[in-house]
Amino acid sequence: MLNKQQTQEAIAIMGEMFPDAHGELIHENSFQLLIAVILSAQATDVSVNKATPALFAAYPDPTALAQAPLDDIIAKIKTIGLYRNKAKNIKACAEKLLREFGGKVPHTREELMSLPGVGRKTANVVLGDAFKIPAIAVDTHVERVSKRLRICKQKASVLEVEETLMKKLPQDSWVTAHHRMIFFGRYHCLARSPKCEGCPLLFMCKDGQIRLGIKAT
Repeated sequence: MLNKQQTQEAIAIMGEMFPDAHGELIHENSFQLLIAVILSAQATDVSVNKATPALFAAYPDPTALAQAPLDDIIAKIKTIGLYRNKAKNIKACAEKLLREFGGKVPHTREELMSLPGVGRKTANVVLGDAFKIPAIAVDTHVERVSKRLRICKQKASVLEVEETLMKKLPQDSWVTAHHRMIFFGRYHCLARSPKCEGCPLLFMCKDGQIRLGIKAT
């Protein structure tokens, strides 16, 4: 298991590899980010970014989305996985924003998670990217990288991965670290063919050393 210092060193190296790591969902405000993140569940950011321009052009705010016919919403996001359920969720989300939050996206995890279609990961993305509130969103890339590098236990749940990262990283680095880990996992430490050979993190990655047949130090 990597200790705090090693974990922070790993994140720093990822920062050298991906100095411009950032959220890749296209949005203009916190409402659009919230909707985009809901749509991104079990879908790629690329597929979401292809669908949201037309969606946001037609329904730019909670009022417009809440009033939109469900079939019209479905038609605009049908290229995204699970689009029927997501259409229901984003319409209901907009309705609840209007009904309980004055049409504004709330700033707390608990309130965000009370919205239809919003789980802890989505809430953490919105907190970090929309409001600059320290949070670590554990998606498939963050979980994979955390376990491959032995930052956390192999059997750790998503929540345990998040809690471990929060303990090992300074709070003011959480949002940045989250984006670096996503970029590292998305573009380098791939699920099926990680680029272990020549990886600057290989010296501390037992998983990579095993893959390349290197005797771990």
